[in-house]
Amino acid sequence: MILQSLAGLPAFLVYFCTALIAVVAYLFVYTRVTPHDEFQLIRDNDPAAAIALGLSLLGFVLPVVSAIAHSANVVDCLIWSIIALIVQIIVYYIVKIPVPNLSARIASGEMAPAIWLGLSSLAAGALNAACMIY
Repeated sequence: MILQSLAGLPAFLVYFCTALIAVVAYLFVYTRVTPHDEFQLIRDNDPAAAIALGLSLLGFVLPVVSAIAHSANVVDCLIWSIIALIVQIIVYYIVKIPVPNLSARIASGEMAPAIWLGLSSLAAGALNAACMIY
């Protein structure tokens, strides 16, 4: 019975490690695209940066979860993860349109722009995840 339960362990490990790699890649790319240094701001106890980045990460992870659940294989999952990353970067630039000094305001600890960015990223991620169901 235990061996039967563990039969899916190799696939679990492959997809879980793939997802971790995708998350690390997302954080690396996304934090390079934004002008503010999210990790430094978080180390400096800036809640605005933590909220914006954390919700953005959730907005990325939702489509990755959908890709894992619906992809034909790991390569397919990686392709959709890259698409999710691109969508999140596009969202960042779209969200900047009504708030052109978005990054500077997040860097100065302002919560409203951080919440705006974070929730917009989360909303886009939810839509992205739903669109990946085929």
